[in-house]
Amino acid sequence: MRELDDERHFQYFRMSAARFDELLRRVAPMIQHAASHRAPVRDAERLAVTIRFLAAGISQQALAASYKLGTATVCTIIKEVCQALWAGLKDEVKYPQGAQWEAIRGDFWTQWDYPNCIGAIDGKHVRVKAPANCGSSYYNYKVLMAVCDANYRFTFVDIGAFGRESDTGVFGRTKFGAQLIQGRLPLPPHAPLPGTDVLTPPVFVADEAFPQKINLMRPYPGSQQLSHDQKVYNYRHSRARRVIENAFGILAARWRILGRAMECSVDTAEDVTKACVALHNFLSKRDQSLPEQTRYIPPGMIDRDGAPGEWRQVVQGDTNLISTRRITAARATQDGMTVRETFKEFFQTDQGRIDWQDRHVRRGTLNNVA
Repeated sequence: MRELDDERHFQYFRMSAARFDELLRRVAPMIQHAASHRAPVRDAERLAVTIRFLAAGISQQALAASYKLGTATVCTIIKEVCQALWAGLKDEVKYPQGAQWEAIRGDFWTQWDYPNCIGAIDGKHVRVKAPANCGSSYYNYKVLMAVCDANYRFTFVDIGAFGRESDTGVFGRTKFGAQLIQGRLPLPPHAPLPGTDVLTPPVFVADEAFPQKINLMRPYPGSQQLSHDQKVYNYRHSRARRVIENAFGILAARWRILGRAMECSVDTAEDVTKACVALHNFLSKRDQSLPEQTRYIPPGMIDRDGAPGEWRQVVQGDTNLISTRRITAARATQDGMTVRETFKEFFQTDQGRIDWQDRHVRRGTLNNVA
């Protein structure tokens, strides 16, 4: 693999050789083994096997054949290295604090025209092929809840909740969701809307599956009966919320193991998903200065100016990371609806308006790629 050019190395591993070496230095202490026979599997090969498994999404049997290893050996390596990737990179997926909140809030305003936004949130099904004799408590998927910043990087993930016949209640079973619904999540203070002295709380943006709360905004429901101002709000909301949609899309496009139901144990599926999330943040933060063909998130990968991102073609037909349905029974609060009204009114002012918002609403492009 070292003899390949940079572009082919990137296509195989989703990273450059230099980035692979940096990653190996981070995880090597956790995956090294004492030589117990004549041909031990070196730590670099352990990492290579695992990264290729995540990137290509091939079966463990095919991977074992290509590396001339036993299938049981490959299975053990993948689980061990995925756990090491999360342990070594989990600081890349860290709940923001202090000045980090202000940076995220500023990015959402300057890049996506939504003020006082500190994250976009969504939930996905992580499907696992049911093992034999799994028991009645196993329903073939877990729920991945995640928050990302304005640059498609995850700031929080929770992969702990089992799916049920209905997703209702899943959000409240996560620590993040429970604290947010109950108003106990540590968040930055209220801040004025840009160019005004109107204070609003920091908010996350989400889709219709989530409840309307003081720190959690969802779009106005329905479409036919909405006023023009409400449709403008929904358009502005959609621009900010699409960040998490793109983040999940990039994640699945780069790590094809997430494209279909995983054929492994539930615990291993969780390890694999966390490793992919950690790698996503690790690479997206470091690769922005590289040539486009070896950049983890090149400009064409994401939705831009009405053009769909390349990730949409890659994941077309995928059967994993499917959107959740209504994930909580929590009801909207009056305080939450008041905050949304404040944003709606701000988007009609000179300080909050963007030139093309009315055009998009008149053309009915509210739900198109923003």
